[in-house]
Amino acid sequence: MKKHLLLSALALSSVAFAGGGSMVPSSNTIAGIVANDPNFSTLLAAVQAAGLTETLNGTGPFTVFAPTNAAFAKIPKADLDALLNNPEQLKAVLLYHVVSGKVTAAQVMTMSSATTVNGADVTVSTSGGKVMINDSTVTKANVMARNGVIHVIDTVLMP
Repeated sequence: MKKHLLLSALALSSVAFAGGGSMVPSSNTIAGIVANDPNFSTLLAAVQAAGLTETLNGTGPFTVFAPTNAAFAKIPKADLDALLNNPEQLKAVLLYHVVSGKVTAAQVMTMSSATTVNGADVTVSTSGGKVMINDSTVTKANVMARNGVIHVIDTVLMP
């Protein structure tokens, strides 16, 4: 049943949402890039379940540390299912992946921490040419969007 709900949520990404002012993500926004990249299908489902599609399709600018499907796969299935079925907790976790403003990789590398949109700080460190956000490694930086920038990470950040 939960798998069916997840697949249904993914299918919605290509269909306009009815009511509530929600919309299909524009392809060059953060939400649009996530919606159009199969490596972010779990993130897309989470963003939709938390009601954040319109926000990440909005003006911004935002910096998003975007976990891949492989990052979500590191979370035990029961825990991930519980998170996906708790919109408030899910929203808090997702907003822990977002920093206000457009922060490029060059700027991130000069930081030791950043305050996320959920109000908590993440630790930023560099070692051997790798950038770490808490215990997550940035695997691809500077995916530019009309409303900000995405840095792809290999582990879901937990506040």
